[in-house]
Amino acid sequence: MTNFTLRYSICFLFSIVGFQLSVSTEYVGRVVDAKGRPISYATVYMADDPVVGTATAGNGLFRLQTDLPPYAELIVSFIGYEKQTLFLKDLYATDGSYAPDTTVIVLNEQPIHLEEVVIAAKPQKQKNKRKRMQELLAAVYEQMQTDFPFTATGYHIVSDVRMDADDEPWGMEQMIANVVVLPRQGHIVKDPRTGKRSVVPTDSLQFGGEYCKRFVDASIRALADTILANSQIDAVHPHARRAASAVDSGVVVHKALWSMGNIVFDFANTMKDINRWKVGNENEGETVLTYTEKQNILGIFVYRMQRNYILRSDDLSVLRFAERAHVELNIPFGYKVKPQEMQMLNLLNMGEKQIEQYRIRKVHADISLNTLYQERDGHLYPLEKNLLSDATIIGKRKDRKPSGRGSIETKDTIPLNIRATQRVTTLRTRDVQPLTRQQMRKRIPRTIVPVY
Repeated sequence: MTNFTLRYSICFLFSIVGFQLSVSTEYVGRVVDAKGRPISYATVYMADDPVVGTATAGNGLFRLQTDLPPYAELIVSFIGYEKQTLFLKDLYATDGSYAPDTTVIVLNEQPIHLEEVVIAAKPQKQKNKRKRMQELLAAVYEQMQTDFPFTATGYHIVSDVRMDADDEPWGMEQMIANVVVLPRQGHIVKDPRTGKRSVVPTDSLQFGGEYCKRFVDASIRALADTILANSQIDAVHPHARRAASAVDSGVVVHKALWSMGNIVFDFANTMKDINRWKVGNENEGETVLTYTEKQNILGIFVYRMQRNYILRSDDLSVLRFAERAHVELNIPFGYKVKPQEMQMLNLLNMGEKQIEQYRIRKVHADISLNTLYQERDGHLYPLEKNLLSDATIIGKRKDRKPSGRGSIETKDTIPLNIRATQRVTTLRTRDVQPLTRQQMRKRIPRTIVPVY
């Protein structure tokens, strides 16, 4: 048997038993916005296997190595932009040493903020207005009970959290996770139209991480490693210290973001506050219900929140949901932060004794959240969630003087600019089993991926 015949026979045998010989290929591309400006930290991953992925560098370029077939689907996304789906074959391939050309991928903005709702209806008498609003809210709630399932649901998600400081990205973390929502009975609400009482399910959320990547600028990562290894970290310039903190502080957002926006529970809780509701039209065929809430407690706690339910006008089904909130917290004597709270936030590089003495004086935050839905078997399920948070925490802590006698009070200003998005890759509605305690408590190692 000749060598050619032998090689052919081996390949033929492999094909019979279902094996395929695959070759890894490197693909390159560049991600920009509608004006041609590069987008840094845009995520690029395979639709069927999100673990295979990367992120763009400061110039918008990315390289992705995979042995998947050319017709495998690729997803390109960034917080606040519409995702793009394309095939691997649409990208230029390189031999690893150079790129013959670069595919340019344009992402269009997907606004999170909704403009102030304009009331379309003419003013009516207060009594009629309240009655009509009660009837509308009751009808919307009744439709929600039909649209949103009260059965266990499983989601496989890709969650991206990007940390910025002074309008510059320090890094981004991507977590691939399994989420199980287990509805349970827990809240009684009175129907304002009929007076009938009913129980509104509240959700029990289970979150189990599967894989985690932390994309960081190579130069910032080197700086962060140097700072974190420095025993004299308090002497380092605050700007550099924030760089070290930013690449290590976004973990809790993954679970927190998914838990936000329990739309049925929140709606039921606010139905009775008729005066806080308004109705308007965003465009033809869509109706917007807006709920506004304001609180000001002696200037210590200031809170403004607006929820917008975008409904299909013909049947009042929810199409989208958007929420905006502004929070100001001014504590004259400071709030003493518990060690577990500071460790969870992981915002400052402090020892336990320093944490014990840290007090938050002021918090200012503007938060925007939107949720997009998908329809499956007559029910609505979350498809995508986006979050923008622009916050500043101002606090004071006490440090010992170099001499060891007495202490020095130090002011800390911590910028918290977070952009986060979560996209559902797989939805399960049947035979969904709860996650085990081991799955939920399993610590997921983070793979550090430098972006050059």
